[in-house]
Amino acid sequence: MAPPIASGWTFCASSFNWTPDIISARQAAHDIVTGIADSVVKTIELEPGLVWRSFPAPEDAEVDELRHGLAAAGGRISIVGASLDDFTSPTERRPLQERLDFLVPQLRAAHRVGAGGIRLPIGQAGTELLTLVQPLLHELGLVLYEEIQGQQAPGSAAVEPALEAIDALGDEHVRVLVDISMLMPALPVSYLEELRQGGVPQDLMVRLENDWRDPATSEAVTALLRSGNVPPRVHTLFMNLLIRFGRSGAAELQDVLPLVGAFHLKFWDLDDDGGRVSQPLRDLGGLLNRSGFTGTLTSEWGGHEWLQEDPTEMTRKHLALAESALAAGTTLN
Repeated sequence: MAPPIASGWTFCASSFNWTPDIISARQAAHDIVTGIADSVVKTIELEPGLVWRSFPAPEDAEVDELRHGLAAAGGRISIVGASLDDFTSPTERRPLQERLDFLVPQLRAAHRVGAGGIRLPIGQAGTELLTLVQPLLHELGLVLYEEIQGQQAPGSAAVEPALEAIDALGDEHVRVLVDISMLMPALPVSYLEELRQGGVPQDLMVRLENDWRDPATSEAVTALLRSGNVPPRVHTLFMNLLIRFGRSGAAELQDVLPLVGAFHLKFWDLDDDGGRVSQPLRDLGGLLNRSGFTGTLTSEWGGHEWLQEDPTEMTRKHLALAESALAAGTTLN
């Protein structure tokens, strides 16, 4: 019998997984999201820009339609992905009050749809805006999550000041969300095949396949990019190597865990060769069990960028794999 999952862990799926279906518009976005609650998992993390036409100032009627549709399916929203349009031009930043005014309608919509929080990239809000928005977070009962992902390791110069600012606030309504794209022992098999078919040089492919976490691999990736010789067909995909795919280990999250209230269980494909999908989950399960973590664990599929697979089946299978691997991790010393 598999070990039990901790009682304070809530498994969710992100509506982001269904991006290709939503974009194709063969079915209304509202119906796709309510269908997740019907057939996959009851708790959903919402990407509102894909669902609400009136975003970033969602209209009450759109918000209510989704909330009522989900309620009929026994579903609910966990976190809403927020947006900050910080610049009025490539060089001119919005004043603080305009930034606040841009965010507030999203906070109110998140509350209206029944969510427990909203999400922003790490450090984007900044201390001044966080301080201004705190009273409204308390009033609405929302948590603002700042997300770290990919190569944004907790100790990095780009991330550490933002984490310190959150810690200094000492407010349970401002927390961190960790995307486990940080914890990649190896690259996805399907992604490597796309690069190979796209013409990435064989010497770099050998490094990517066998030595992803070696700093020399990162140097080789950067060198090819600077040379201008990345094949055009895979140029966009290639950038994942610099941004979206991380090299950290689960132990590097230890010090930041007291600030963490949610995780994205990012996956790209389900090829678990060498434990590249399950091992980070097992490592994370042990860490979370020892820390007494409570919060959401959301399946988020990034591989639809290059894989044409059914998101419903992919998410179902990933949630099953994730629950098993995390539970197995709780038995590790």
